[in-house]
Amino acid sequence: YTRYGNPTVQAFEEAVASLEGAESALAFGSGMGAISATVLALCSSGDHIVAQRQLYGGTLFFLQSVCPRFGIEVTLVDAAEPGAFGAAVRPGRTMLVLAESPSNPRLALADLAELGAIRGPFTVVDSTFATPMLQRPLDHGVSLVLHSATKALAGHNDATIGVIAGATDLLDAIWGYATLHGSVASPFDAWNALRGIRTLGVRIERMSSTATTLAHHLAAHPAVAEVCYPGLDSHPQHALAARQMTGGGSMFSLDLHGGEAAAHRLLRNLELVRVATSLGGPDTLMCHPASTTHAGLEAPLQELIGVTPGL
Repeated sequence: YTRYGNPTVQAFEEAVASLEGAESALAFGSGMGAISATVLALCSSGDHIVAQRQLYGGTLFFLQSVCPRFGIEVTLVDAAEPGAFGAAVRPGRTMLVLAESPSNPRLALADLAELGAIRGPFTVVDSTFATPMLQRPLDHGVSLVLHSATKALAGHNDATIGVIAGATDLLDAIWGYATLHGSVASPFDAWNALRGIRTLGVRIERMSSTATTLAHHLAAHPAVAEVCYPGLDSHPQHALAARQMTGGGSMFSLDLHGGEAAAHRLLRNLELVRVATSLGGPDTLMCHPASTTHAGLEAPLQELIGVTPGL
């Protein structure tokens, strides 16, 4: 019965495990399916989660709205502050430490070696923006690496699928809950994602090169207040990126002078770039996080994590 396993899905899982240097991998119906199933499989009422505040909007909304309903407390920290994750851990209570590196949308980095050194809770890194081509969190001692494989892993905007990778015994425990949670990957999406993985290396190389060229160009543009890209010397964590990533990646964000009006004017006048809230496919896409990916967050939290009107 496919909810319990499928040979096509298993082939995709084995490919991801190989790319990440993991014992096993487990696929889900989406990236959020992977996140929610992992959190709810590992955490119970009374448990505590430490997560960075620079996260994809859907993940933040899940942590701040769903987790409290189940009695799971969440502490948000600044991923760029050295030691912040470990300092927030409550021995005996913290079950999970969750990071996203580089983060959506301002490309903040979490120190993977620092995360891997934390003892006690499980550590999870959402590595969607980087892919295994640019970093492998498990090599740094992290418990689990997670991807919205809908994005660069599948790479063609025709699959919706998530995946986690790590030690077999841990994934077996999560699988026991995931089959009940029901957010399983379809064989067709797994097939499309497996096809996408075959070109992952050359795609990421070309996309990263293009992103680097555009980031350098836009950083010098008078209409741009800031470009956030780990491959730029101006990125506040550029040195960390050089230590744990093999390239800057295919994503960057730019903050415009003129705020929201300037952002929407830019979106209206695009010709080659398409406006859509996804990434990692063959098209160059652009979105306005404050009104799309992070629209579900209250304005003070948007401001805290750097989702400005002009981003």
